[in-house]
Amino acid sequence: MSFARIQEPLEVPDLLALQTESFDWLLGNEKWKARVEAARQAGRKDVPTQSGLEEIFEEISPIEDFSGTMSLSFRDHRFEPPKYSVDECKDKDMTFSAPMFVTAEFINNTTGEIKSQTVFMGDFPLMTPKGTFIINGTERVVVSQLVRSPGVYFERNVDKTSDKDLFGCKVIPSRGAWLEFEIDKRDSVGVRIDRKRKQAVTVLLKALGWTSEQILEKFGQYESMRATLEKDHTAGQDDALLDIYRKLRPGEPPTKESAQTLLENLYFNPKRYDLAKVGRYKINKKLGVDSEISQGTLTEDDIVATIEYIVRLHAGEESMPGANDREVIVEVDDIDHFGNRRLRSVGELIQNQVRLGLARMERVVRERMTTQDVEAITPQTLINIRPVVASIKEFFGTSQLSQFMDQTNPLAGLTHKRRLSALGPGGLSRERAGFEVRDVHPSHYGRMCPIETPEGPNIGLIGSLASYGRINAFGFVETPYRKVVDGRVTEQIDYLTADEEDRYVKAQANTALNPDGSFAESRVLVRTKGGETELARAEEVDYIDVSPRQMVSVATAMIPFLEHDDANRALMGSNMQRQSVPLLKSEAPLVGTGMEYRAATDAGDVISADKAGVVEEVSADYITVMNDDGTRTTYRVAKFKRSNQGTSFNQKPIVAEGDRVEVNQVIADGPCTDKGEMALGKNLLVAFMPWEGHNYEDAIILSQRLVQDDVLSSIHIEEHEVDARDTKLGPEEITRDIPNVSEEVLADLDERGIIRIGAEVVPGDILVGKVTPKGETELTPEERLLRAIFGEKAREVRDTSLKVPHGEQGKVIGVRVFSREEGDELPPGVNELVRVYVAQKRKITDGDKLAGRHGNKGVISKILPVEDMPFLEDGTPVDIILNPLGVPGRMNVGQVLETHLGWIAARGWDISGIQEAWAERLRDKGFEKVAPRTNMATPVFDGAHEEEIVGLLDNTIANRDGDRMVQATGKARLFDGRSGEPFPYPISVGYIYILKLLHLVDDKIHARSTGPYSMITQQPLGGKAQFGGQRFGEMEVWALEAYGAAYALQELLTIKSDDVLGRVKVYEAIVKGENIPEPGIPESFKVLIKEMQSLCLNVEVLSSDGMSIEMRDTDEDVFRAAEELGIDLSRREPSSVEEV
Repeated sequence: MSFARIQEPLEVPDLLALQTESFDWLLGNEKWKARVEAARQAGRKDVPTQSGLEEIFEEISPIEDFSGTMSLSFRDHRFEPPKYSVDECKDKDMTFSAPMFVTAEFINNTTGEIKSQTVFMGDFPLMTPKGTFIINGTERVVVSQLVRSPGVYFERNVDKTSDKDLFGCKVIPSRGAWLEFEIDKRDSVGVRIDRKRKQAVTVLLKALGWTSEQILEKFGQYESMRATLEKDHTAGQDDALLDIYRKLRPGEPPTKESAQTLLENLYFNPKRYDLAKVGRYKINKKLGVDSEISQGTLTEDDIVATIEYIVRLHAGEESMPGANDREVIVEVDDIDHFGNRRLRSVGELIQNQVRLGLARMERVVRERMTTQDVEAITPQTLINIRPVVASIKEFFGTSQLSQFMDQTNPLAGLTHKRRLSALGPGGLSRERAGFEVRDVHPSHYGRMCPIETPEGPNIGLIGSLASYGRINAFGFVETPYRKVVDGRVTEQIDYLTADEEDRYVKAQANTALNPDGSFAESRVLVRTKGGETELARAEEVDYIDVSPRQMVSVATAMIPFLEHDDANRALMGSNMQRQSVPLLKSEAPLVGTGMEYRAATDAGDVISADKAGVVEEVSADYITVMNDDGTRTTYRVAKFKRSNQGTSFNQKPIVAEGDRVEVNQVIADGPCTDKGEMALGKNLLVAFMPWEGHNYEDAIILSQRLVQDDVLSSIHIEEHEVDARDTKLGPEEITRDIPNVSEEVLADLDERGIIRIGAEVVPGDILVGKVTPKGETELTPEERLLRAIFGEKAREVRDTSLKVPHGEQGKVIGVRVFSREEGDELPPGVNELVRVYVAQKRKITDGDKLAGRHGNKGVISKILPVEDMPFLEDGTPVDIILNPLGVPGRMNVGQVLETHLGWIAARGWDISGIQEAWAERLRDKGFEKVAPRTNMATPVFDGAHEEEIVGLLDNTIANRDGDRMVQATGKARLFDGRSGEPFPYPISVGYIYILKLLHLVDDKIHARSTGPYSMITQQPLGGKAQFGGQRFGEMEVWALEAYGAAYALQELLTIKSDDVLGRVKVYEAIVKGENIPEPGIPESFKVLIKEMQSLCLNVEVLSSDGMSIEMRDTDEDVFRAAEELGIDLSRREPSSVEEV
C-alpha cells in the first residue's frame, strides 16, 4: 500500500534509455528507425535523420588523392549477426561484437570508371540488452560525459585595479580553433585567434574585406569600436591579413596568399572546423542569426553579430535586433547552466573514436592512391582497417569513460549506467575544477540529482541522471512538465531543456489542486528564472512538475522519508545502497518508496516474460513458457555466477508450472530482488539505546540470531586462474606429479592435477598443480657417471602450482579448462588455461559494516547471545541496538520515522472506528484494515505524514492479550536480557531496513609472517595484496627515540626489516631456541653508501676503534643456515607483485 497523495500523470521512463537509445542511434538499427518514425508522427522537428555511423562515413567521403583524379567513398554500413552469444563471450574471454561491412566505391575521375566492393571494417562491439559491453570477457559500462556545449559564450569579469567591468567572449567549436573577443579596461575591443596574442578586432574585420568606412557605419555609435579603429594602423585587407599572419606564425615570411589560406583554414574550412549541429543551434539562438543547422563552419555574419553583441553588452544595452525581426536579449552566460552543458552519451563517444580511426585511415588511403598503379586499384587494396579497429579497441580498453562495471548489486549496475561524469578526455580534470562547477545549480532540477554524488575529490563532478530526465537530439537533458492553461492543470506533458524552462513559471508537484485541476489556493509557490522561488498568482503559472521525485535519481528515490534527512546524510545513503551485498535470502523493505519495482526490472537482473503465456516447465536452470501465439520460449536461469565485484549473481524462479504469465511479468528473481522488487537488505527489529558503551561512536550491537539463522549471510565467489605457457626451457605442464609434495596434499586433485569440485580449501592448498622446467645445472663427474649408467634422469622442474592465497577459503564450485588442443582461442604462448571458482559463505561478524538507507552507518562491535539482548514485554528480543546519539547531530530523522512506520507495517492496523481526517483519507484508499507484514510505500517528498504515523501507532493490531508492545509515542518498555529487569525509561523500538555493505572484515584483516621483500631496499613490501607488513615510519621512530627505547628501535630497523644476514640468523636462532644475535648493517645503509660512491664521493665506514668496515654482501654461514632451514637463497626475493 502507498501513502502517496499525488497522482503521477507519467510513468518513470525506461531507466536504461540513456544508454540503449544512444547506441541504437549510432548503429541506425530497426529500433532507432521505429523511434524516429514515431517522433515524426508526433510532430517533433528535432529528431536526427541520420544514424551516427552514416554521419561519419558521409563526412569522410569522398577521400580524394592530392591531384583530385581519384576518389573513394563509403555508404551503406551493415552488420552481420555476432559470432558468439553474450554468455559465450563471458565464458571465453571474447568481445561481444558483430562484423561491420561497408560498401566502398572507387571512382577514377579521368576515365569515369567506378569499382564498388563490400569491405570488412572490423568487429564492432555491441551493447547487450542491459546497456553494457562485454570486452575481453568482462562486463564494462560507457559512462556519459558532461561537457561544455559548442557555441558562443559571453562573460563579465571585474578588473582588479580600476574596478571596471571587462567583457569577454569565446566561440567554442566542436573541433577546430577557438575565436575569442575581449574588451579591456581601456575600452578597446581585441580578438584572439587560436589562443595566440591579442589584436585589434578591426584587423580581423578588415581581413574579412571590410573597409574602415563600413566598420564606422556599422559600429560608429559605439565609443569602444571608434577607439579601436583609431589605434589600428593597418591599411586595407592585405595589410590586415599580413598582420594576422605575423601574429599566428611568427618567424615565417608572410605573403597575402598564405595569410588568406591560413584564415580560411582556421574558421571557414569544414575539414578543419566544425561547430556540430548543437553548436550551430546555440549560435543561432544566442546571436539571432539565421543559418542552416547543417552550416558547420563560422560565417562572416556570425563574427559580425558576435562583435556587435559584445560591444552592445559593454555599452550596457539590453537587446539587439536579430534575423526575421527577432529581438535578442543581450546578457552574459552562466557556464554552469545546464543549457550550456550537454551530454556526450555512448553513441557519440564511440562515434568520435571511429571518426579518429577513419581520419587516420584516410591518410593511408591518400598515400596508397599515389603509390599504387591506377589500373590495379580496388577499394580493398586502398583500405587499411587497422587504425579504425585500433581506435575502437583503445576506447573500450583504456578510455577513462569506459569503466569496469559496478555489479555489487542490481542498483549499483543501474546507477553506473545512468552516471554523468564531467571528467575524461575533453572534460575537466579534478585539479582544475573549482567550486562553481561542482555546486548544485538551479538548472539541475529534474535533470541531475542534487544528492547522489561521490564524497571526496570527485564530489560534484560525477552525478546521476534524475529519474525522469531524458536526452534530446542535441545532447541536452530535458525534464517533463505538465502544461497549465489559465490556472488549470492539463494532461499535456512537455519536455523542456534548461534554456526553455527559464522562460516559464513552474509550480511544484505537491501544490494543492482541486478535483477539476485548478489550484486550490490563489497564490502558488513557484520557481522563476534562475531558480528563484516566489509566490505567484495561479493565472501566471505556465507549468507544474509531473512528480515529486522528479528532481532525484533512482537510488535517492529509494530512500523513504528523504524529506526528513539532511542532504549530506542522504548522499551517503544513496551511495551506500550501491555497496550492499546480495544476501542468501532477499527480503523487500517493509518501508519502501514505490521505486523498488521499476529499479529492479530496469536494472535487468531479473527475468521478465517476453510474451504472455502459461508456464510449462520450471527447473533451477530453465523456465519454459508456452506462449499464447503457439510458440515456446525457454528462459535460462543463471546460477551462482561471479559478479565483477566477487558477489554472487544468482537467479531463482518465482513462478510454478501451470501459472499464467503476462508480458513483462517477472518470472525469476535475481540477486537483491524479492518478487521483482529491489531488496538490498533485511528488516530488523531495532532498539535505540546505549548498551554498556559497546555502541559508542556508531558502533552496532547485533543479536546472535542473525548469525545462526544466516539472516545477514552472503555468498562471495573468487576466481583463481593459472596458465601453462611455453618458456625458454620448455613448456610448463599442468600435472598431478609435483616434486616434494606429499600425497595428502594432493588428495583433492584429480588425475589432471586440478582440484575436484566440492573440495573445501584453505590458504596454501593447491588448486591446480603445475611444474615449470628449471635450468640445467653443471653436472659433477659422479652425476655424469650415474647418468651414463642409469640413462636420462628426469629434467629438473620446480613447483609453480596455483595455491589458495592468504586469507581466502571456501568450497570449489566450478572449474573451467581451456586448452589449445581442444581448439580454444588462447593468447600467444599459452597452451592451457585453468580457472577455479571458490565460493564462501560469509556470516555476519564483528568488524563488518552495516548501514541503513539514511546514511546511518556503523561497524559491528559485538555480537550478543540472543538471551542477553534487550527484549519486549512479550519476550521478543531485538535484533540490533543502535546508539540514539547517532540521530540528532546527523539530522537524519528519516531513520526514526522509518523505525515507527516499520513497526506499524510489521504489526498491521485497524482504524475502523477512527473519525480523523487522516484516517478518512486512508479509508477512501481502501486501507481501513491492513494485515501484518504488509509492505508500505512512502514516496520521496510525498510520504506518510506525522499525524498518520502517530495515529497508526495507536491503532496497530494488538497481540492476543490485547496489548500493544509499542505505545503511540513510538516507544516501548524494554527489559535487560541479562538481569530480566526493565530499563528505567521507555525506548524507541521498530523495524529498520539494514544493508550489509561490501566492506567486509574478512577482506581487510591482515597479518604478515615471513613474506616478500623489495628488490633494492630489501625491506618488506606493504599492503594486503603483497602480503606486506606495517610500516614503522619516520614519526614512529621519533616516538621510540623520545622514549629512549634504543634496542627496540634497533631491532625494528634492522633484523625486522632490511638486515639481510641478521634476519636469516634470527630465524635460525628462533627455530633452534637460541639467543638472538647482534644486528648487522641494514641494506638501506649499504644502498646509501653506494649512492654516495656513485656521486664520486669516497665514503668509508669506520668502526668505533677506527677500523674500516668491509661491506660484504653475503656470508657463507648464511647459505649454510638457509639450507638447513629450507630457505632458497639462490633465487632473489621477488620484487614485484606478479612474482609474489
